[in-house]
Amino acid sequence: MTHKAKKINVITLGCSKNLVDSEVLMRQLDSSYEIVNDSDDASDIIVINTCGFIGDAKEESIDTILSAVEAKKAGRAEKVLVTGCLSERYKKELKDELENVDGFYGVNDLPHILKELEVDYKKELIGERHLTTPSHFAYLKVSEGCDRSCAFCAIPLIRGKHLSQPEELLVKEAEFLASKGVKEILLIAQDLTYYGLDLYGKRTIARLVEKLSDIDGIEWIRLHYAYPAGFPEELLQLMNENPKVCKYLDIPLQHINDRILKSMKRGLGSDGTRRLVKAMKEKVPGVALRTTLIVGYPGETEEEFEELLDFISEAKFDRLGVFTYSEEEDTSAFKLEDDVPEEIKQERLNRVMELQQGISLELNKQRVGRVFKTIIDRKEGDYFVGRTQFDSPEVDNEVLVSSETPLAIGEFYHVTIDRADFFDLYGTVRG
Repeated sequence: MTHKAKKINVITLGCSKNLVDSEVLMRQLDSSYEIVNDSDDASDIIVINTCGFIGDAKEESIDTILSAVEAKKAGRAEKVLVTGCLSERYKKELKDELENVDGFYGVNDLPHILKELEVDYKKELIGERHLTTPSHFAYLKVSEGCDRSCAFCAIPLIRGKHLSQPEELLVKEAEFLASKGVKEILLIAQDLTYYGLDLYGKRTIARLVEKLSDIDGIEWIRLHYAYPAGFPEELLQLMNENPKVCKYLDIPLQHINDRILKSMKRGLGSDGTRRLVKAMKEKVPGVALRTTLIVGYPGETEEEFEELLDFISEAKFDRLGVFTYSEEEDTSAFKLEDDVPEEIKQERLNRVMELQQGISLELNKQRVGRVFKTIIDRKEGDYFVGRTQFDSPEVDNEVLVSSETPLAIGEFYHVTIDRADFFDLYGTVRG
């Protein structure tokens, strides 16, 4: 008789950095448990990797924990464990409120979770992960934590100081990913462009990207979460010259008004921000810029918001996300009066997205008639759904591809763009 392995369900909430943490945990558990990772709560053990960044994310994390606790009460689960950012930040409060959870763990408590699950930590698995993304792309977390002191952000309180991963370990991890069929790696960090300062005494993200581009099998390298202050402009030359580096940059600017940027402690004012965006477009012709903005920050006036709208119109970002300001305990902005009414915050968010919708359509129409290298992510209805180098999975535009013959998931094709709408392109593979 063979012993049937227990089923463990790892549910990941929040950002891609959390996803990488979950994949590392699952790889350690692979030989001891049957691993699943979905929203189904019918498993012997449920591990919830929580997010604690903003109000909505905290609420989703709490709801997921409560659902798992109900599954345990109903006999559909034996054990519920909670880890991640929410648990790191509010461990005592969660323990007091949620008696039926079997353990709360912080963001650096992997060995303790493994001990609870009676699994020995395996050093030989460093750099290996149980991938949960489609097999052709994966995230690569190059550093942990953050040394910035942005007034609205609690991440340094949760994740600690910036800690770069050594280049050799990241190259080894990327080689592992390539051996599993990964063609596109997405570099992530809380502050990507700070990479290397703590280890090598200077910013070495460009050097790391160059080393990763030498790995056979990796065809696209995509850069996420580049902090604007102190941006290493040699990265732009590499992006322009190295065909493996996507002409894509995710750079959260948050605002453009000088008073607000100063209050946010962003380290770069309006003029510097505008110069940086201009330099990116001049040094990397055709680059796709994604940014993130905050509206309704304490004291934001209608004039300051209008300044932000003017900047969006002028910069014409290819991709743009916007959040309403959310108070975070123990941050310096928490001391400020949150004086912009919620309905005004939402109205400003809607105005930004309406403006961006028009910009997105305008930029998309410029791609009609052109041919783009496109990776196919999945089949959906009558279309194969893919992306160009200008789009990151799950958050950006997609290309809906028609083809008379089946296309292979995870392969690249040259797609002619036939038409465009606000957030998607439609194209054809012509043999």
